[in-house]
Amino acid sequence: MPTISAILNQVACKDYALPEFQRGFVWGRDDVRRLFESLYREFPVGGFLVWTTMPDEAMVRGGAPAGAVKLLLDGQQRATSLYGVMRGQAPEFFRGDKRAFTDLYFNVRDQTFEFYGPVKMRDDPLWVSATNVFESKLTDVVKSLAPHINEPDQLLEYQVRLAKLRDLEKVILPVEEIGGGERDIDEVVEIFNRVNTGGTKLSSADIALARVCAHSPDARDKLSSRLRAWSQAGFRFRLEWLLRCVTVVATGKASYNSLGPLSPSEFFDALKKAEQSIDYLLNLLHDWLGIDDGRILPSSYALIVPALLVARSGGSVTDADEQRQVLFWYLHCAMWGRYSGSTETRIQRDLETLDAGGVEGLITELDQWRGSLEVRPEDFDNWSIGARFYPLLYILTRVLDARNLCDNLRLHLGKFGIKGQLQLHHIFPKKRLYEAGYNKTQVNALANFCFLTAECNQKIGAARPEVYFAECEANNPGVLKSHWIPEDTELWSVDRYPDFLAARRSLLADATNELLSRLRTGGPGIQADETEPAAQHATTVDDEIPEPQTARDDEEDEIAGIVTLAGRLGIAPPEPHYEVCDDETGDVLATTDLAWPQGVQPGRTQPIALLAPDHGAETHLGERGWSFFTSKQRLVWYLERLLGIDIDGDEIIGEVEPADILRQSLGTPGPR
Repeated sequence: MPTISAILNQVACKDYALPEFQRGFVWGRDDVRRLFESLYREFPVGGFLVWTTMPDEAMVRGGAPAGAVKLLLDGQQRATSLYGVMRGQAPEFFRGDKRAFTDLYFNVRDQTFEFYGPVKMRDDPLWVSATNVFESKLTDVVKSLAPHINEPDQLLEYQVRLAKLRDLEKVILPVEEIGGGERDIDEVVEIFNRVNTGGTKLSSADIALARVCAHSPDARDKLSSRLRAWSQAGFRFRLEWLLRCVTVVATGKASYNSLGPLSPSEFFDALKKAEQSIDYLLNLLHDWLGIDDGRILPSSYALIVPALLVARSGGSVTDADEQRQVLFWYLHCAMWGRYSGSTETRIQRDLETLDAGGVEGLITELDQWRGSLEVRPEDFDNWSIGARFYPLLYILTRVLDARNLCDNLRLHLGKFGIKGQLQLHHIFPKKRLYEAGYNKTQVNALANFCFLTAECNQKIGAARPEVYFAECEANNPGVLKSHWIPEDTELWSVDRYPDFLAARRSLLADATNELLSRLRTGGPGIQADETEPAAQHATTVDDEIPEPQTARDDEEDEIAGIVTLAGRLGIAPPEPHYEVCDDETGDVLATTDLAWPQGVQPGRTQPIALLAPDHGAETHLGERGWSFFTSKQRLVWYLERLLGIDIDGDEIIGEVEPADILRQSLGTPGPR
């Protein structure tokens, strides 16, 4: 059996590599630290399972060398961590966050491992870089310690400990090999899923991509490149979603399995057409509905079926009536969660309907599925920015001539600069509602949201509604009505807040039905610039869609603070607005505000999520082993406990600095 050093040499020479179907590096710093701690204490750390074969270049991440190669089916995280710390750099096949294995330090006094922390280590010479121990001469490391050690025997003991650390390269790890170049990708994926019991199983999308990569070497890179371009424009899509788009455009079918017969040229041609179609649809949504940021994109999955329509039409839909019908269907799909259940099944059903009856057929199918396409006041009886009807508030503001409460400025499309940046505004200020005893769900009701310029939002601040409503209306008659704010002054006081919400829900429902009617029948007032038909040519989002015009409100800032905090604490970064999907069908089961799909310490902790109270979503998450939090404070308490805080006495057991950062960044006290 080989030593760690021999294995790392083989990784450097590309004799060990990763198959393309393997996900990237997901371990966190705690996982890496535990690995080296276990090796140092001579605990078992497991071995490797490799498939020895003569692969195509496409099968191997980073390209295959000449001759046989050992593809790592199990042990990627250990191999990457060992290589990253002992060699001071990531292996060539690495995909992930290098901070997970950068700056691991060893304390020669306590024989412990920790990642570099300036408060604790800057002035303590007994903390030495583990990477430096492996890369430098041991005598040089000992010499750097000598001026700080008064007792020769103590220096000798530290030298022994450093030598023990250095000798970890000589540890023998078991490597089990699977031979047989005749094995196909499906069989190897099955082996991977069987042995990878502690990790995440490959989904149907992963398996499909593995098959594609077996014939098209740069498929994953090209898919990822397109996703990065959209992300830079403010639209974050998942690789599985794009692969579904390509599948539909290439085959007219929803199942990933239909990609099997495609040649590389056919796949990349479909990818190009899918890119053009999505670009066109995003521009269509921007031009007609003012959707200029992925945070208020009503649905990504509802883009898949019309992408096929656009692709078959040569990259654009030139008829304005058909454009409106596509948007009418799209909004209804988003509002009613058309693809929140059996995603693949419903996409396939809609593809067949598109073939048989076009966009009109799709609308008829939706009407039959729903029973009615009319929006009712109770449909706005939701809360939080994660609700399906939240994007409608932004769309209504941009399209139906809403005006800024402070200066009567039109908030339509095409506004740029400071005056064009919209910020989420609580109509009844949060401070006033909390003072009156309303709970979070009531305070953050959808009917209590509108969009204003940041300047106006800040100017209003926590003013009482009956005061600033009257002032705004006096200065700019009709401005309240433009935001569907009830004109009945009896509803403007905090004690009538529930009645205000009920009245505004009715007004919002009427406005939404008006918008949908205009889309359906071609009524006036849909486009901001009606001198030129919208989206008459296919362009890229990079060229046409401006920088996102929405600004976060304070709750979104709290979420952004948690994302930033995660990086400072060295835990895994959370994914905003993460969709939890069925592994087999790709169905969207729940949408979270934030999620750690692999846990905050990947491989060591269970997946967790922050989300609005939703019984259905909670059921799906619970069935799949997720922990979930419906308040940011409870999430903070979870992180505090994870960092080793004595909750009762507020005594920090672990490192002080990360816990203090946690408190200061979120402004949240520990539980009492």
